[in-house]
Amino acid sequence: MLFIAFFVASFLLSPFNTILAQGVTPDHIAKMKTVTGSTISENGTYVAYTVSAPADAFKENKTNATHLYVLNTSTGETKPYFTSGSVSQVNFRPSKGTITFLSKPSGDDTNALFEMSIDGGEATKLFSHSTSISNYSWQADGNRLAFSISEKDDKPETPLSYSPDFYEEDFSQRKAFIVDLSASNPEPLQLNIDGNVYMMSWSPDGNKLAVSAAPTSSVDDSYMKQGIVIVSSSTRNVIANIDNEGKLGQIEWSPNNSQLALKAAKDIHDPIDGRILIVSANGGTPQIINADYKGKYESIKWTDANTIHYLASEGTSSVLGSIRPDGSGNQQIFKSDAHNITSFSRASNGSMSFTASSPQHPTELFTLAATKNAAPQKRTNNNPWLSEVQLGKQEVITYKTRDGAYDIQGILMYPLNYQSGTNVPLITVVHGGPEAHYTNGWLTAYSIPGQMATAKGYAVFYPNYRGSTGRGAEFAYSSQGDLAGKEFDDIVDGVDYLIEQGIADKDRIGVTGGSYGGYASAWMSTYYSDRFAAAVMFVGISNNISKWGTSDIPEELYLVHSRKRIWNDWDGYLKRSPVYYVDRSETPILIMHGADDPRVHPAQSMELYRHLKVRKPELPVRLIYYPGEGHGNRNSGSKYDYNLRMLQWFDTYLMSGDAKAEKPSLDLPVKK
Repeated sequence: MLFIAFFVASFLLSPFNTILAQGVTPDHIAKMKTVTGSTISENGTYVAYTVSAPADAFKENKTNATHLYVLNTSTGETKPYFTSGSVSQVNFRPSKGTITFLSKPSGDDTNALFEMSIDGGEATKLFSHSTSISNYSWQADGNRLAFSISEKDDKPETPLSYSPDFYEEDFSQRKAFIVDLSASNPEPLQLNIDGNVYMMSWSPDGNKLAVSAAPTSSVDDSYMKQGIVIVSSSTRNVIANIDNEGKLGQIEWSPNNSQLALKAAKDIHDPIDGRILIVSANGGTPQIINADYKGKYESIKWTDANTIHYLASEGTSSVLGSIRPDGSGNQQIFKSDAHNITSFSRASNGSMSFTASSPQHPTELFTLAATKNAAPQKRTNNNPWLSEVQLGKQEVITYKTRDGAYDIQGILMYPLNYQSGTNVPLITVVHGGPEAHYTNGWLTAYSIPGQMATAKGYAVFYPNYRGSTGRGAEFAYSSQGDLAGKEFDDIVDGVDYLIEQGIADKDRIGVTGGSYGGYASAWMSTYYSDRFAAAVMFVGISNNISKWGTSDIPEELYLVHSRKRIWNDWDGYLKRSPVYYVDRSETPILIMHGADDPRVHPAQSMELYRHLKVRKPELPVRLIYYPGEGHGNRNSGSKYDYNLRMLQWFDTYLMSGDAKAEKPSLDLPVKK
């Protein structure tokens, strides 16, 4: 929780500050609920939405449960509809008015498609398959269903008492089917498509499906090699090919069946699927619209033959708007500089539901009436504890890069009860990707100190360094081929700006982040070590040479990041690796990693740890692995553990500024 902070000198110098500030605590974050998605009924009367609820970290180490709720927009009443298990892919069934979703009942081996009346009641199992359903899409008649599954081939036979793992020779096969649920004996019929299916979208007339498929189900192929085909729903054969390339996020049919709108990459080197492209449904090459847009399209939906509604990011702001398929007529419906809108759904009458966070609260459900200049209504309040706490001030800042190339946006949180002109310890939080960005919404989570840190007397800085998204294609491409170069200089320039503004204490600058943000944390604690007093590195990169050979996305790394093959520049890759600069290390660093991470191999953390232990034996360094976790922690216990240890490390080395302080105890600084 947030507690009012009373700052005195002894508080600022104490290595452990857990009682004076009445603000957000790890206990609050461990029980924090968020709205994860919404879909509005065609007439706008109902909104089905999902809420993610964490497990009790003291009782079970489990992932969040996702529960279904329904809002009546007329009465404002919201009710729980399915909370006995987790749900996904919630939709209103066309022409039926019911709600459908995927769920896996306790005791079942696979998930199934369930249906509920709009009035509530018991959920009915509508359809199941021998293998779990990965994805589904309703045809407009509400009877025909396209769905995909993922299944593994039979294991190779062996007469021995064990079987080895055959690395990357046992990828799952992703297959797609059509089934008519109005038939007396529904029989799924497989689509005749080469490769592994990911997305499926029905044409409005039901005669065709647009389907994306990749050569294998590897993560790398799913990122970089999804191609689109048009399939006849009667013959299930491919009848047209779309010549798309690069990352792909959405496929949407025009209401007149003639065109497809894609939320996709500009080209094979685009790091994101954040542009809008249009292509004929008869095949051809997609054409980008609004190519000079200085933002990122997050979600799109056709609403008539000449209108596409969208959700977009513009810098640290969120925008709901519309645009014509030729790129003209771009109009803003709602823009917020203090909301992070994460998804939207639109009814036929023009009303909308959307999910959004703000600096004052995690993601909640909102609705927006179709009337001109309507103001959004916040419909849910899943974290009532927020009324009991105080939050640090949060604002967007802008500063110039040292090379003068860009004005960089960042977000700054001040400590509770901050007094202007006071120098305070600063935690720099670096986002991953680098194809991501921070929006001016809720910025506190198990691995993001945010308001937990403001309650302890820290300022917290979130820089959108070059290569970040939300500012157009040129800015997103600007860091390619320059790993850890000007992109990370931008972060240090932001720190210098905050020092010059009299906010950050130059002797107490900290850094943390995960994935590419973990790479930045390692870089700041080696190459830039003289600038940083403490670091917490999460699932981060330390050696770009060994990273290349151990990651599950080598082609994505080449095509949208490095733009140069490693064997053509061994020396260059080594010199952009934190391990190369260990001799500079003066920064106490806590390194944490999921033991089963396929994206950034846990050995990346081991390499930095081992180099530091051998070459800098006097330096405080600690390595923690989380068994069963991958590229980020998913379970309640490991999240809470990470949160406590991150804050403990900063309290020990950053608040005090003492790099020689004794390493904190391995005992958790909390008792149930």
